[in-house]
Amino acid sequence: MRLTFNTVLPLWIGLCAAKVYFEETFDDDKALQLRWKSPKAPLKNKAGEEIPLGKWEISAGTLKTTEDNHYYELTSKLPVAFSNEGKDLVVQMTVRHAQQIDCGGGYIKLLPKDVDQDTFNGDASYYVMFGPDICGTNRKVHVIWNYKGTNFMLKKDIPVPYDTITHCYTLVVKPDQTYEVLIDMRKVAFGGLTEDWDILPPNKIKDPKAQKPADYVDEKEIDDVEDKKPEDWDVSEFLPESDDVKPDNWDDEMDGEWKPTPKKNPAYKGEWKPRRVKNPNYQGPWVAPMIDNPDYFTDDTIYVLKNIGAVGFDLWQVKSGTMFDNILITDDLEHAKKIAAETWEPLYNKEKEEMEEQARIRREEFEKEQQLRKEESAKSAKDTAGNVAEDAAEDADSEDTESKEEL
Repeated sequence: MRLTFNTVLPLWIGLCAAKVYFEETFDDDKALQLRWKSPKAPLKNKAGEEIPLGKWEISAGTLKTTEDNHYYELTSKLPVAFSNEGKDLVVQMTVRHAQQIDCGGGYIKLLPKDVDQDTFNGDASYYVMFGPDICGTNRKVHVIWNYKGTNFMLKKDIPVPYDTITHCYTLVVKPDQTYEVLIDMRKVAFGGLTEDWDILPPNKIKDPKAQKPADYVDEKEIDDVEDKKPEDWDVSEFLPESDDVKPDNWDDEMDGEWKPTPKKNPAYKGEWKPRRVKNPNYQGPWVAPMIDNPDYFTDDTIYVLKNIGAVGFDLWQVKSGTMFDNILITDDLEHAKKIAAETWEPLYNKEKEEMEEQARIRREEFEKEQQLRKEESAKSAKDTAGNVAEDAAEDADSEDTESKEEL
């Protein structure tokens, strides 16, 4: 397996070779010491709170989290920072939640060249955050894009595979400002940066100066003018008389003026109101007219990240054990697919077969257990029936004996 930085590979698509800016396969046990850096402890966030840092380890050629209920911070610098201007940007990695994660992140960040690795944490600025995030039933793939210092979240929900095998996540961003997200080499989302993120202000807004006309009818229903209150409609909630009698020991000077408790009127039906009917003049809800947004602008360079110089993990995990591998940043999707076919696909197929075999074994064990319970239940019912028959026979014999004795 290999580690390659900023090299041109002999994979030709037309007249263009794929350019690889970063590739990490965690081949050797010293990868963490040689190419990655954890922030210095004790690490604190902007609020001055200490961040409990979890320990990373290289396990079976993968980067693995090892401690529950910890933050995980780790960065690796690119020897040469680059810009994706005029080129495709492809970010790819494999993630395996072998621990059947209940809550925790599995995403990676593209970072500026000047990132401070000694203090890196969730407060540090980044260009892109991409990858799976799971917490309870909230499971999605994050694609967060930074534009002029503000992070914008993808408005679409991309579901995350929820199992314990290795999955391949790929993000592609093109100069025409379109994007694709692939999971296991299958396209699961695509669109435009200006449509699927609220990066730019809307080109139309409601006129803030508009006011609803005084004669605008937005009352959907009105009182029926032909509906009349019934003559026998009693509007008195209480009767004028009362059954209460002033207590003999009531002292007006000490207790105040005595007043009888009002007696409920059994004929009271509440306040009468005419029935409501559809308003023939109803015009619908009033909506302010749309006008051109004076703050609207366009930008054909939203996709451009000019100083990508590092990658990093900034995660919180309740249950540790996630494994990361085959991190790749390139300008060619076909090359990324080739790498996935060589590294991820054989592993995925093997793990999938093992998972399906384990599921088959569990299913067979469950079916055997159910069959055993069924047989035990049938035997129990048979034994009960036999006991009942024996008891009935004994009772019959006893009655026969008693009858003979009487004779």
